[in-house]
Amino acid sequence: MDRFDERILRELKSNGRLSNVELADRIGLSPSATLRRVQELERSGIIKGYRAVLDPGKMGIGFIAYVTIGLSSHGKRSQLDFEQRLQTAKEVTECHNITGNSEYLLRVETADLSTYKRFHSDVLGEIPQVNAISTLVVMETPKDER
Repeated sequence: MDRFDERILRELKSNGRLSNVELADRIGLSPSATLRRVQELERSGIIKGYRAVLDPGKMGIGFIAYVTIGLSSHGKRSQLDFEQRLQTAKEVTECHNITGNSEYLLRVETADLSTYKRFHSDVLGEIPQVNAISTLVVMETPKDER
């Protein structure tokens, strides 16, 4: 990876909808050279995909929380079972296996607090491996570059 690849990545991270011609102009390469580089970054897996950034409020999301999960067992089977149970939970938009006092950090998005409470009890509370749940409520997001 050289400085042109780094510039391509920076530009696409900021705006993934840039046309190839505009991207080429911004980084100072020809459109054909830029396209080859972008395709190689995609092929190699450095660029994993493109997505739209949505406004949670306009999507009906009025409650966002980060939730730490402690498991009763720390074995691989317990972790895999927990992760499998979360695959169908549409409220969970991120799941990270972490170090520290908890095994997992989840980003949970729901319409409101009462919907989160139902998710907390009906989904997380029913997973046998879960023995601790701690909720951190997002009050405001002054920076989000995901």
